[in-house]
Amino acid sequence: MSNPDFSSPLPEPGRIARRVKAADQTGLGRWLPGLRTLRGYQAAWLRHDIVAGLVLTTMLVPVGIAYAVASGVPGICGLYATIFPLLAYALFGPSRILVLGPDSSLAAVILAVVLPLSGGDPHRAVALAGMMAIVSGAVCILAGVARLGFITELLSKPIRYGYMNGIALTVLVSQLPKLFGFSVKAEGPLRSLWAIGNAVLDGKTNWTTFMVGSATLVVILLLKGNKRLPGILIAVAGATIVVGMLDLAARAGVAVLGSLPRGLPGFAIPWINAADIVPVVIGGSAVALVSFADTSVLSRVYAARTRTYVDPNQEMVGLGFANLAAGFFQGFPISSSSSRTPVAETAGARTQMTGVVGALAVAMLLMVAPDLLRNLPNSALAAVVIASAIGLIEVVDLRRIYRIQRWEFWLSIVCTIGVAVLGAIQGIGLAIVIAVIEFLWDAWRPYSAILGRAEGIKGYHDITRYPDARLIPGLVLFRWDAPLFFANAESFQDRVLDAVDTSPTPVRWLVVAAEPVTSVDVTSADMLAELDDTLHAAGIQLCVAEMKDPVKDKLKRFGLFARLGEVAFFPTLGAAVSRYLATHEVDWKDWEDGGR
Repeated sequence: MSNPDFSSPLPEPGRIARRVKAADQTGLGRWLPGLRTLRGYQAAWLRHDIVAGLVLTTMLVPVGIAYAVASGVPGICGLYATIFPLLAYALFGPSRILVLGPDSSLAAVILAVVLPLSGGDPHRAVALAGMMAIVSGAVCILAGVARLGFITELLSKPIRYGYMNGIALTVLVSQLPKLFGFSVKAEGPLRSLWAIGNAVLDGKTNWTTFMVGSATLVVILLLKGNKRLPGILIAVAGATIVVGMLDLAARAGVAVLGSLPRGLPGFAIPWINAADIVPVVIGGSAVALVSFADTSVLSRVYAARTRTYVDPNQEMVGLGFANLAAGFFQGFPISSSSSRTPVAETAGARTQMTGVVGALAVAMLLMVAPDLLRNLPNSALAAVVIASAIGLIEVVDLRRIYRIQRWEFWLSIVCTIGVAVLGAIQGIGLAIVIAVIEFLWDAWRPYSAILGRAEGIKGYHDITRYPDARLIPGLVLFRWDAPLFFANAESFQDRVLDAVDTSPTPVRWLVVAAEPVTSVDVTSADMLAELDDTLHAAGIQLCVAEMKDPVKDKLKRFGLFARLGEVAFFPTLGAAVSRYLATHEVDWKDWEDGGR
């Protein structure tokens, strides 16, 4: 992808980030970044934004319709969910060229809520999907205002890969029946695959439908890497023309989209039944998590390319208002698009005016030529979604993770299987639970070491890595490589006492090398007090070296600093060792002093 070439020279990246960040904190510019962009808009950018917007429109229409159908709502809702979110994000979104709209990563989550609750009623499906968008928007806005933009960082890369691979598999399988020209009734990807296989063996395939969809898919995949040719537009337009010219809908039973409603929807609240509230709230919250995870990553990528600062909290607010716009105008939950954003960039987009042009072009289509897509085959729409789902699948980086950290690879596989077996929403819950367990596991049983003096090497080092390292008689230097908190406090105490018990000489001092300890909670502070009592009863002095000042401040609040005394805290391990050697008669000569 080419980097945007703004007509005026850009200052050094760090200065831009600081300047824009400062501007974000004052006035309307903080909440309406679009106004700030408009105030600084240059006339030379307009031509580029208009051209890029028109090019983008060629993708917005087929992709929006395809993802709507994949989400269980009428195709027209995909265009509504394209127009209004683009306009809202242009005002509230901080990114210059990010494109929002219906996305394949959300289709399985939306479908999991809409399909069982709507009972086949398209009006109920629209209301359910619209309320999910409103819930998602409200969650994003509240989280953004509360400055919780960091929460998506809690999911590690292998877990995100596993979840997205599971979503891709779910979406792909859900579109196969449309590609073959029949329908199946089964819940979950595995049961659906079984039902699809039986339907094919029973001869239910409409081979004309299958040929149209397969040809569309092949063209999309062949032209996917071509920046000059709009593969999706060419494939979908070709399928539509062939079906219309040969009248395949009537002659061969090829299912088509049909005429779209003329005009634009009015503002409306998507009312749902009381019994639907809980699943819609859960689904909408899940959508908020997934959509912001995708959006934050894509936003950071393009912020680096355009050398501008993007506030993750404002990104969450912008995404929230875009979802609200979709929900109140007969749309459904939306996210950023990793396929349409590069199209806008390659076409020369300068600002969010590109999205505004695209939105207006789609609106013009609905008002002037709603019958233009009446012969668009459903199997071609399925091909668009399948191609997108294939693009979601991550294999290359998972191979790298398998080589360097196999347990994280298997975590990713577990997430994929969880989504495939349990479903999209339950899969999100499983991914979050695994992420929390992964974090706790790393901190629950962290690495610890007894330190000694290695010949010819500065400092004090792990004796398991340096077997020839010498221990200072009567002194145990113990390092703990993690924060101290309730889950690992007992383990810390056990390992310290083991270090004392295994010392080759009677212990007088135990010094905790606390530089890696970034936090202490009440439980661990109480444990340190108990440990001090135990060591004191055995005639051993507990000391701490290299503790960070913020952690030391916590110990002061907990009363532990006063309990141990200021003399028990040392700025470095060397200072602690020097004090020990000065206050105790020890047969010790350091190699730096010419001894052994």
